[in-house]
Amino acid sequence: MALLIGVPKETFPGEKRVATVPDVVEKLRKLGFEVTVESGAGDAANFADDTYRAAGAEVVQTAAELFAKADIVFKVRPPTMDEVAMLREGATLIGFVWPAQNPDLMAALQARKATVLAIDCLPRQLSRAQKMDALTSMAGISGYRAVIEAANAFGRFFNGQITAAGKIPPAKVFIAGAGVAGLAAIGTAANLGAIVRANDTRAEVADQVVSLGGEFVKVDYEEEGSGGGGYAKVMSEGFQAAQRAMYAQQAKDADIIITTALIPGKPAPKLITAEMVQSMRPGSVIVDMAAEQGGNCELTVPGESVVRHGVTIVGYTDLASRLAKQSSTLYSTNLLRLTEELCKTKDGQINVNFDDDAIRGLTVIKAGELTWPAPPPKLPAAPPKPKAAAAAPAPKAHGHGAGEPMSAKSLAIVFGVGAVLFGLVGAYAPASFLQHFTVFVLACFVGYMVVWNVTPSLHTPLMSVTNAISSIIAIGALVQVAPPLDAAGATDRPNALILGLAVVALVLTAVNMFGGFAVTRRMLAMFRK
Repeated sequence: MALLIGVPKETFPGEKRVATVPDVVEKLRKLGFEVTVESGAGDAANFADDTYRAAGAEVVQTAAELFAKADIVFKVRPPTMDEVAMLREGATLIGFVWPAQNPDLMAALQARKATVLAIDCLPRQLSRAQKMDALTSMAGISGYRAVIEAANAFGRFFNGQITAAGKIPPAKVFIAGAGVAGLAAIGTAANLGAIVRANDTRAEVADQVVSLGGEFVKVDYEEEGSGGGGYAKVMSEGFQAAQRAMYAQQAKDADIIITTALIPGKPAPKLITAEMVQSMRPGSVIVDMAAEQGGNCELTVPGESVVRHGVTIVGYTDLASRLAKQSSTLYSTNLLRLTEELCKTKDGQINVNFDDDAIRGLTVIKAGELTWPAPPPKLPAAPPKPKAAAAAPAPKAHGHGAGEPMSAKSLAIVFGVGAVLFGLVGAYAPASFLQHFTVFVLACFVGYMVVWNVTPSLHTPLMSVTNAISSIIAIGALVQVAPPLDAAGATDRPNALILGLAVVALVLTAVNMFGGFAVTRRMLAMFRK
């Protein structure tokens, strides 16, 4: 019998997201599951009950009715204790749980003998887990929304303008942390025309910052900050002191600061002090994306936007929820991909397979037994380093080795043999052969120079060569189609076969050349903003 997936309405204050959207309901049903949705669950994200019914879901009126019949529950926020009490014994819960921060919730779920898959515990270092990575999906949306909130609170344009009334300088945006949320914020702010600077403890993200239009600001202290799994680690005291000095300098110059720094299982690090806020120009803005975990700014009030020392500090904890339709769609797709991994047989049944590193990492409770934290996943071995090149052999005392220039004596012998061969050909070969042979040698030389001296400045080297060859073919075909006049002003028209081959050659080379440039134009357009 097919299992039933239940999607309750989120009860967390201000939460507008829903765990499944109508388009995903259809795909879940194709996997063999039945789907039940609580009435009004998607209203805040603009998904009406009728759209769920049209997709094949059953709509029930109360959460108690839904929890009583659901074998699997999809949620966004961690369940409340009341929701845990309504959960069927032995049911499966999938959603954000944050086991390190919610020990009481974990104990309650164990008492219900539930199986809990915490989407926040996904081993993100596994490449195949990216399609299930809801943290990345939500962080990207939050980073975008953080810039929108900053623009709303800021008193002028992001981009610089020159108007009849005067010149408006571009806004200066500093982003602390260049993870997924930070990179999304960098790209958004740069596209709005701001001057964007960013910092991160992980040196490897510098190229990503630059590629999105930002400038990477390096801390004057050498220490690697990657903590694995896409997160940063806690840095040394020396690094933190150097970092604070750099942040203090950036705060004085920036119009907008967006902070994104989080460390799993720990309070958000304090990056922006009250003194830094006081040093900012009046009208400046700070958007603290880590507000829910305590905030990166000392003056942040979680869930509120406050003004301190003339600076607006935005501490909203529902940035992803403020784009509810988009975030619900992405989140439900992440859960769909997870469900596909759990139900590879497409028969409406799930298999929590601990041999799968991604599923093992997600599973924090299995049938009431605590399985968190999971052991580190088995990552593929790093490719072996190439062996050092063998030492070059010592040059020989006599003669010349490979790669050495030919001696004058050897060069004279080669030219001498060549001259004798050309002399024999000239003395004994027919005059017509000699004429054709001369044209052949010159054609080889000219063709070589034409083909290999094409500069691949607008396209790939391969296309340079093929276009050069196509040009030679096109010239030859044109000569056959319209042969030159002789001394008497007459011309020999080619027969039908030669004319047909020449026309076909012209058509094919034209397709190759113009098609190649068209494809190149499309490829280059992919990398333009």
